[in-house]
Amino acid sequence: MIVDTLAIIGTGLIGGSFSLALKQAGAVRTVLGVGRNPARLTVARELGLIDRAVDWAGAGQADCILLALPVGETEAVLKNLAPHLKAGAIITDAGSTKANVVAAARAALGARAADFVPGHPIAGSEQSGPGAARADLYQGKKVVLTPQADTRADALATVRALWEAAGAQVETLDAAQHDRVFAAVSHLPHLAAFALVDELAQRADGDTFFRFAASGFRDFTRIAGSAPEMWRDIALANREAVLVELDAYVAALQSLRQAVAGEDADALLKLFSRARNARENWMKKQDS
Repeated sequence: MIVDTLAIIGTGLIGGSFSLALKQAGAVRTVLGVGRNPARLTVARELGLIDRAVDWAGAGQADCILLALPVGETEAVLKNLAPHLKAGAIITDAGSTKANVVAAARAALGARAADFVPGHPIAGSEQSGPGAARADLYQGKKVVLTPQADTRADALATVRALWEAAGAQVETLDAAQHDRVFAAVSHLPHLAAFALVDELAQRADGDTFFRFAASGFRDFTRIAGSAPEMWRDIALANREAVLVELDAYVAALQSLRQAVAGEDADALLKLFSRARNARENWMKKQDS
């Protein structure tokens, strides 16, 4: 047992899977759920994701509280929680951006920002809601924690232990470095997938293109099935880093266009070969 009581703010895929994994591992005794939709909380309870639904006052009495919600809601939720937090309570989150979340925690929690451990599980699905939760979602996946200089050491150790109990491999990064890295390897790919699907859909004869789209298109655009509201918040929350990566990607596409337009077979072959080799090396490291 790592903590006696865990509160989940947002009982969908991310929060629900965290709860299921910890229950399966025997790392938590009781899981409380908070959400705006009573029907979803009822489903979460029926599926065993939570033991009971509570209000802000009830959630504040938990030993550890996970925020599994759009990053744009972080400050408002923490302000609701702040008056009710018991002494020693640990707060953490699962947001995809970190610098803005850290700023929100400082604004909402004041001195108790030391109780907050920023986190980001590198796992997910285009599916959402309580019904998408599964106990093995984090098995073998990375979780990045971005503790601050004043983060309580015992809080960091507890959050690390919880994620490890859920099956994850925990690493730490500086919040700004986290946001630069994930702008490139997560946020940009999502924006590119959304843009491609939307561009085709807006064409007068778009249905013809979708009729012939097959596995390559499906694989490339799978993440365009993700929650639009969540990705709107992420794009805006990490705006500066995302803009840098968008500019770099546009420049790469312009170079690719020039090679195609100029019938530069050597340039195309070199680019495609470099990309394939880089991806193969990355995949080997993933499998090791």
